[in-house]
Amino acid sequence: MRSEGAKAGLGLKLAAAGGLLFLHLPLLMIVVYAFTTEEKSYQFPPPDLTLKWFAVAWAREDIWEAIWLSVQVALISTATALVLGTLAAAAVARRRFFGRETVSLLIILPIALPGIVTGIALRSAYSLAEIPFSFWTIVLGHATFCVVVVYNNAVARLRRTAPSMIEASMDLGANGFQTLRYVLLPNLGTALLAGGMLAFALSFDEVIVTTFTAGQQTTLPIWMLSELVRPRQRPVTNVVAVFVIAVTFLPILAAYYLTRGGEQVGGSGK
Repeated sequence: MRSEGAKAGLGLKLAAAGGLLFLHLPLLMIVVYAFTTEEKSYQFPPPDLTLKWFAVAWAREDIWEAIWLSVQVALISTATALVLGTLAAAAVARRRFFGRETVSLLIILPIALPGIVTGIALRSAYSLAEIPFSFWTIVLGHATFCVVVVYNNAVARLRRTAPSMIEASMDLGANGFQTLRYVLLPNLGTALLAGGMLAFALSFDEVIVTTFTAGQQTTLPIWMLSELVRPRQRPVTNVVAVFVIAVTFLPILAAYYLTRGGEQVGGSGK
């Protein structure tokens, strides 16, 4: 029995290792080819390593413009999502009303649908309303799925926060704002921070919805897509990809560590 259990455990470990390699080996290759001296081909192993392409990418104005646009869109989309997602979570978690589950489903729907469906729907809505494509059409498109991330984090935390804490705060003479500041926000803080980080990461590297809502504007993912279709200096694209990996990986990692102890919510055991 022990030998069978050991074999099963070894098989699971090998399967897990294989899955991790399948997911992360391509990312490692992108990092490697950001340092290669070859400009047009992907020769393996790389003949030599260089930092030349980092300097080339640093000097490209089109890259900086795309990065700045993506950062602006991500920041405003995340801020919008934090406000709307938190308010929606408070309404769904703390109030009982007709159609509550339907409202919750409708809020979650944009991230459940394929991105191309959301993009086509938004583009059709802009056309019907005769809204010209601009910076704000991108923000609106990104906010539709960023709200979902914040909502999921906030509603889960609110459902684990004891209602008796709010009642006790009111009984002790606190007004609504004081209860929000001293009771709700401390309990929601890490959930909102994690949701905001995840929303920023999703917005920063979003390409499908952006393609349908950007018009002539170029965010960083769209710039990378166009460079892959019409490559000029492939290692430069890899350098930018390394930057995107870092920008999206660090918030997700931080969000994981911030919410790792989320089960220890104040009042959850009362």
